[in-house]
Amino acid sequence: MKECDLYKKEKNNVKCLACSHNCLIKENNVGICGVRKNIKGKLYLLVYGKVVSANIDPIEKKPLYHFLPNTKIFSIGTIGCNFKCGFCQNYQTSQLKEIVGQEITSQKIVDLAIKSKCKSIAYTYNEPTIFIEFVRDIAVLAKKQGLKNVLVTNGYQTKECLDYITPYIDAMNIDLKSFNNAFYLKNCKAKLKPVLDTIKLAKKRKIWTEVTTLIVPGENDSEKELTSIAKFIAKIDKNIPWHISRFFPMYNMLNKSPTTIEILKKAEQIGKKYLNYVYIGNISEESSTFCPMCKSKIVERVLYNTNNKLVKDKCPYCNNKIPGVFE
Repeated sequence: MKECDLYKKEKNNVKCLACSHNCLIKENNVGICGVRKNIKGKLYLLVYGKVVSANIDPIEKKPLYHFLPNTKIFSIGTIGCNFKCGFCQNYQTSQLKEIVGQEITSQKIVDLAIKSKCKSIAYTYNEPTIFIEFVRDIAVLAKKQGLKNVLVTNGYQTKECLDYITPYIDAMNIDLKSFNNAFYLKNCKAKLKPVLDTIKLAKKRKIWTEVTTLIVPGENDSEKELTSIAKFIAKIDKNIPWHISRFFPMYNMLNKSPTTIEILKKAEQIGKKYLNYVYIGNISEESSTFCPMCKSKIVERVLYNTNNKLVKDKCPYCNNKIPGVFE
């Protein structure tokens, strides 16, 4: 447990400044996330130094396709979340109410990442915004050791939070779950606009940004919805990779069927009208990168097996520069 940096006092309450819920927390209460608690007028992070998941992953699993391809990333997560998504893929920990986790220091996490020959650390599995002070302490040490830092996030950070963490973050994969505020209110108990603002701000601050949308049948799979998402991303930068992910029945949405391949292919076709890089995830098919100039296959991917043909950041066939971080 450690006192949070991102909060301010309001009489006997504290206002959390980490995420866009801006919870006003009474004494002895926690915010929506369940891990930031008002104790005697100060806000404390209950999961500081407590990790429930730690794994060595291929970076493509985050998913990040234009950031250090074919490298390993050390991935950690805690418990809790500021969203209440009925389709959550990690609900066993994100929606857990009990404060649990293995005690570990920031330095130990960095040491393990280096020992595992990882090039970067991912703050993932649950929402890293809610343990952002722990993220920052690790990221500062990681930077000094030449490691890069990645947020896998729902994009609900406040501007204050992004100001706090931006100097230490190299890449973000941001979930854009829908382009419909009603979807966010119903399924996530959150709002759309803060997510859109985060995507814009991350790109403006030169953090390498990729976007993921989980396609949930009957919820966000209409042509209008998918077109709106693709147009929004393209307006920021048509080179932002868009990952279209397949839904499988999970948590409180066990009654729904998996997303059909037909819908995923339709989303891909829509995305490619506006964006240079569109990828389908959660299926066993190839999901390779093609040069938008000469159409050659330049990074071959099947599941998490990657063959990177790029010469630094250039297409080996036509010398076209491919956006991303490749070394």
